[in-house]
Amino acid sequence: MKTYMPSATTVEKKWYVVDATDMTLGRLASNVANVLRGKNKPIYTPNIDTGDYVIVINAEKIKVSGKKLDQKMYWHHTDYVGHHKEFSLRQMLQDKPERVIEHAVKGMLPKGSLGREMYTKLHVYAGAEHPHAAQKPEVLTF
Repeated sequence: MKTYMPSATTVEKKWYVVDATDMTLGRLASNVANVLRGKNKPIYTPNIDTGDYVIVINAEKIKVSGKKLDQKMYWHHTDYVGHHKEFSLRQMLQDKPERVIEHAVKGMLPKGSLGREMYTKLHVYAGAEHPHAAQKPEVLTF
């Protein structure tokens, strides 16, 4: 009996749409990261990208618990001396709600070239519209 090992060319990749309305940020990010990695498939292999494409819509309508809106901070440095920027979750949701989900999911993917490749399959949009209708995405619920 031989063990089946999928290769990058034999893996079929699907497209999924996830509506982030009233979903908790961390739970949404962990579920999306699992789909991007391919852990929801029986052919999952850690060293091969077996995951699917994920489109997250309504990113501006996510929920967080506790005082995270004001206490959770995001940092950014512009590479100039003294240009260390700091933003709260509330500011990020007002300015760039897509980046909040992207940042959370990216932290849950593996570090290295394989994780960067998986991250390119994530598409996040603040509103309900997305330009990926031609791929015929399926609705994914958690």
